[in-house]
Amino acid sequence: MLGRFLEYSVNTPDIRASLDYYDKLGFTQALVGEAWAHPYAVVTDGRIHIGLHEQAIRAPSLTFVKPNLARHLAAFEQLGLEFEFSRLGEDVFNELGWLDPSGHLIRLIEARTFSPVKRSARDASVCGYFQEIALPAVERLAAKEFWEKFGFVGIDEEGSLPHIACTSDSIDIGLYDPADLSAPALVFDVEDIGGALARLAEAGVVPCGRVPPLARRPAAVLTAPEGTLILLLSAAAT
Repeated sequence: MLGRFLEYSVNTPDIRASLDYYDKLGFTQALVGEAWAHPYAVVTDGRIHIGLHEQAIRAPSLTFVKPNLARHLAAFEQLGLEFEFSRLGEDVFNELGWLDPSGHLIRLIEARTFSPVKRSARDASVCGYFQEIALPAVERLAAKEFWEKFGFVGIDEEGSLPHIACTSDSIDIGLYDPADLSAPALVFDVEDIGGALARLAEAGVVPCGRVPPLARRPAAVLTAPEGTLILLLSAAAT
């Protein structure tokens, strides 16, 4: 119902600093279009796309593409959604936005804002395998029911860090206890977390952030210049 996941949208005061940082992580920059009037860039590891917006937008947000967006307005209104913004018309780039029960922004736009990126198997990110967007949720069951309205499947996961995994065909979302995860983060599984951190250190990137206290595997947190949190979890217990 939400359409296809496009990007994890964030604010950045300095796009160049953010681009340099993600380049060190092994991400690739995408070719962007002219949908936005403000400076905009996109980086990807092949699985997650991060939209860097040099403007004070409400962020971070989960951005989806929904073609012919205006035609679907009534269906979203029937769900009782309270829109944070609704910009629909023939002379604007159509977009809708609303909050999930935990206050995280969901943004729908009518078309892609960047071109697909071709990456080979050799273009692996130092961060490892992207798993999900992690969101703190005080009322996790309410949040689970909310995401299930849009076709996600919610499953309790113990694994390396207890949470509810809400899966779909375009993005997975993890709902976490705020005591474990106080802010949204991008979660990666790393085969050799020690080796990854060593490679990052050589590139001048060091962990900076609070590791979830209940993590059952070695973990580290990276903080990008614009504030995006990246949680690295060892793929195997040590």
